Amino acid sequence: MSEIRPAPHSVPHVELRAVTKRYGAAPPVLEAIDLTVRKGEFVSIIGPSGCGKSTVLKLVAGLAPLTSGTLLVDGMTPANARETVSFIFQDPTLLPWRTVAKNVALALELDHTPRDTRSARVAALLDLVGLSHVAKSYPRQLSGGMKMRASIARALASRPRLLLMDEPFAALDEMSRDRLNEELLRLREEQKWTVLFVTHSVAEAVYLSDRILVLAPHPGRVAQEIRVELPTPRDASLRSSAAMDDCMAVVSKALREAALRGAHAL
Repeated sequence: MSEIRPAPHSVPHVELRAVTKRYGAAPPVLEAIDLTVRKGEFVSIIGPSGCGKSTVLKLVAGLAPLTSGTLLVDGMTPANARETVSFIFQDPTLLPWRTVAKNVALALELDHTPRDTRSARVAALLDLVGLSHVAKSYPRQLSGGMKMRASIARALASRPRLLLMDEPFAALDEMSRDRLNEELLRLREEQKWTVLFVTHSVAEAVYLSDRILVLAPHPGRVAQEIRVELPTPRDASLRSSAAMDDCMAVVSKALREAALRGAHAL
């Protein structure tokens, strides 16, 4: 596991160059952020609270404008790339008056997808995430993990090429979180999307990622980029391995150093 920069010949899916974000006259939330995510990569963003992790995702999704710098998604501005991107939040935000199947179908309805095509795609997605048996249930009848799987299915309905995930499993217990981490890697292997993932969990970042971006706060800036050199495909046995422990130690050290830099910047 070592600090790296993306290979110069790689084709970027997401590219940020000298990106700064501030709100009004307040100090910048992010300053001079450089980040390249290659197609098919799983990159996690980790850092102390207030370092701008979620803001990075919002900028990539086009939910907030840049103050300065350049940001391209698949060679386009975020606004033009929006149809290729899905955003999964910490809160599943399922509509309580719609069944699981109808929640998953929402984006397809809004796109006026023909009913037969819509029904087939929803059925396939529910099967993919293991929720076919609760297709007619309502969100209040689901566990936290099931709600998040429904949220993932809904995000995949539009067939995104880029998946943005903002601490999607933070509210779950450890066993549910681990299970969904494994499920996410399985789905990614089948669907082949690029992932930009925000988390506070070192273990989660190491288990899921090809690379980890560590941010330092005040203002948010890149402290370190770390390659996760663990075997793939990854399964539950990896969690108790010495290799994963070593990786976690490297990331934890980088995180502590980033927090110290932020404290010195105040």
